[in-house]
Amino acid sequence: MMQELSTIDDLPASNVELEPERIEDGKDGGPAFHCDLYDTELVHKIAQVFIPGLATACVDNTSGDIFWTPASVAADVRKEMVEYITQRSENFVAESVILEGGTDAQVSDHPYDIISDFVDDFASSKRNLFSRVSGWLLSEKREDKIDDFVQEMEINGFWLLDRRETIAQSLLKNVDFKNEHHCNMKFNSPVELAEHVSDCSFRSMTCTNRGCSTVFCASHKEKHDSICPLKIIPCEQNCCSTIMRRDMDRHCITVCPMKLVSCPFYAVGCQSPVPHCKVEQHNSDDLHSHLLFVLQSIHKEASVEDLEKQLERLKEASSSSQLAMLEM
Repeated sequence: MMQELSTIDDLPASNVELEPERIEDGKDGGPAFHCDLYDTELVHKIAQVFIPGLATACVDNTSGDIFWTPASVAADVRKEMVEYITQRSENFVAESVILEGGTDAQVSDHPYDIISDFVDDFASSKRNLFSRVSGWLLSEKREDKIDDFVQEMEINGFWLLDRRETIAQSLLKNVDFKNEHHCNMKFNSPVELAEHVSDCSFRSMTCTNRGCSTVFCASHKEKHDSICPLKIIPCEQNCCSTIMRRDMDRHCITVCPMKLVSCPFYAVGCQSPVPHCKVEQHNSDDLHSHLLFVLQSIHKEASVEDLEKQLERLKEASSSSQLAMLEM
């Protein structure tokens, strides 16, 4: 029987800072002031990968062991993990050049995918003999134990998010060789740097839509604005209302005057969907076809030509009655 998940007492009390060293500009006399701005959303997303990766490594490293628990090795495994993924990130560009023509497999060059692969590779390297030779890797109990350990570390603040984001930021700069997700600009003076930061596409911004506190870099402003659930936008069905994006679907199918409804003559054959506010206009515009549908439902054996003639007689009779009423 697998050993129970360790409690908080087994987790290290201290939360030492584990950060990869930054690579300094080695050119003498070169620009000394670096813009350190980056894609905050991406860094946050990368930081979220670390805890599940660490939990997987700890669980697989201690599975079947009667002396060690995931919590008892967490601190050491965390240190190894940071060193491993940092080294991989620092060597990534060189390795990519070497391996560029050596495989036909398509490999993602997105930093999130790259760093996620580093974390997965590290977790795989920590599997003990029991994990490798048994059916443990495919068991549901393994997944449950990993999920439980993730939750335990998060509850106990074992590896705080801001520290993970600091590491993620350094990793991002190492693997983002296209400079698409961080700023690599350098300046000769603090004044030049300050002027750049105020206009840098990676500067942090907060959504201006009421009630939304999402933070993103300036280059993602339009993207966020296009999906922000709290943004007030015109009705998608072109009624006169403006509605919060998250409430749009409910508005369109409930109170919107332009919501599509079935024609009142649907049961006798009119299949046209009609905006709710235009039902009367539709009934007036399609009076002839509606009456024809009614006649067809009554006289099922009659031809369309005969029904058309009968309909014309009904119209003439109706017109005569209206004239008689006017003469009275």
